[in-house]
Amino acid sequence: MRPPMDLRIGDVVILRKPHPCGGTTWRIERVGADIGAVCLTCQRYVLVPRSHFEIRIKQFLERGPVTEP
Repeated sequence: MRPPMDLRIGDVVILRKPHPCGGTTWRIERVGADIGAVCLTCQRYVLVPRSHFEIRIKQFLERGPVTEP
Protein backbone atom coordinates (compact mmCIF):
# COMPACT_ATOMS: atom_id res chain seq x y z
CA MET A 1 0.00 0.00 0.00
CA ARG A 2 1.42 3.38 -0.96
CA PRO A 3 0.99 6.61 1.02
CA PRO A 4 -1.71 9.07 -0.08
CA MET A 5 -0.75 11.67 -2.68
CA ASP A 6 -0.25 15.28 -1.50
CA LEU A 7 -3.49 16.87 -2.70
CA ARG A 8 -4.43 20.40 -1.61
CA ILE A 9 -7.54 22.52 -1.81
CA GLY A 10 -7.06 24.82 -4.79
CA ASP A 11 -4.96 22.40 -6.88
CA VAL A 12 -5.82 22.43 -10.58
CA VAL A 13 -5.27 19.07 -12.27
CA ILE A 14 -5.72 17.44 -15.66
CA LEU A 15 -7.42 14.05 -15.47
CA ARG A 16 -6.83 11.21 -17.93
CA LYS A 17 -10.47 10.65 -18.86
CA PRO A 18 -12.58 13.64 -20.00
CA HIS A 19 -15.82 14.67 -18.31
CA PRO A 20 -18.96 14.19 -20.50
CA CYS A 21 -18.84 17.95 -21.27
CA GLY A 22 -15.38 17.43 -22.81
CA GLY A 23 -13.39 19.13 -20.04
CA THR A 24 -10.28 17.57 -18.52
CA THR A 25 -9.23 20.30 -16.06
CA TRP A 26 -10.51 20.21 -12.48
CA ARG A 27 -10.04 22.33 -9.32
CA ILE A 28 -9.96 20.44 -6.01
CA GLU A 29 -12.47 21.87 -3.50
CA ARG A 30 -12.51 19.15 -0.81
CA VAL A 31 -9.81 16.76 0.42
CA GLY A 32 -10.38 13.69 2.57
CA ALA A 33 -11.40 10.08 1.98
CA ASP A 34 -13.33 11.51 -0.99
CA ILE A 35 -12.08 14.28 -3.27
CA GLY A 36 -14.51 17.03 -4.25
CA ALA A 37 -13.62 18.68 -7.54
CA VAL A 38 -15.16 21.22 -9.92
CA CYS A 39 -14.92 20.82 -13.69
CA LEU A 40 -13.47 24.08 -15.01
CA THR A 41 -15.36 23.69 -18.30
CA CYS A 42 -18.96 23.28 -17.09
CA GLN A 43 -18.62 24.07 -13.32
CA ARG A 44 -20.10 20.67 -12.29
CA TYR A 45 -19.10 19.49 -8.79
CA VAL A 46 -18.30 15.80 -8.29
CA LEU A 47 -17.29 13.72 -5.28
CA VAL A 48 -14.89 10.87 -6.14
CA PRO A 49 -13.19 8.31 -3.84
CA ARG A 50 -9.60 9.41 -3.24
CA SER A 51 -8.11 6.15 -4.59
CA HIS A 52 -9.91 6.56 -7.94
CA PHE A 53 -9.10 10.28 -8.21
CA GLU A 54 -5.35 9.78 -7.56
CA ILE A 55 -5.12 7.11 -10.28
CA ARG A 56 -6.80 9.42 -12.82
CA ILE A 57 -4.48 12.43 -12.30
CA LYS A 58 -2.34 13.05 -15.36
CA GLN A 59 -0.74 16.42 -14.51
CA PHE A 60 -0.82 19.26 -11.96
CA LEU A 61 -1.36 22.70 -13.56
CA GLU A 62 -1.43 24.73 -10.32
CA ARG A 63 -0.76 23.89 -6.69
CA GLY A 64 -2.89 25.20 -3.85
CA PRO A 65 -1.38 26.74 -0.70
CA VAL A 66 0.32 24.47 1.83
CA THR A 67 -1.74 24.15 5.01
CA GLU A 68 -0.26 23.14 8.34
CA PRO A 69 -2.00 20.25 10.15
